[in-house]
Amino acid sequence: MKAAQLLRKDALLASLLIGLGAAGFAGAAYARPGGCVKGAVVGGIAGHLVGHGIAGAAAGCAYGAHERHKYDRQQTGEGRSSSDQHGASQY
Repeated sequence: MKAAQLLRKDALLASLLIGLGAAGFAGAAYARPGGCVKGAVVGGIAGHLVGHGIAGAAAGCAYGAHERHKYDRQQTGEGRSSSDQHGASQY
């Protein structure tokens, strides 16, 4: 009985890893930053591991949203000019 349970767990783990690997390759063609939801999930998991799940989710959401907006600005060409980035005033 114990060997059968161990075999089932190994089969479940193997199928889970294969599924996650396939999902990773499926999304690789269009690499756009995830935004708030993906950041919150990752931050929440990381925060949970150290005992601060809510704070991790909030920080992950903020970082994910920042990265998404930065990516969108780069794609549309609405980024700052070089003089704005270095603090020069425009006259």
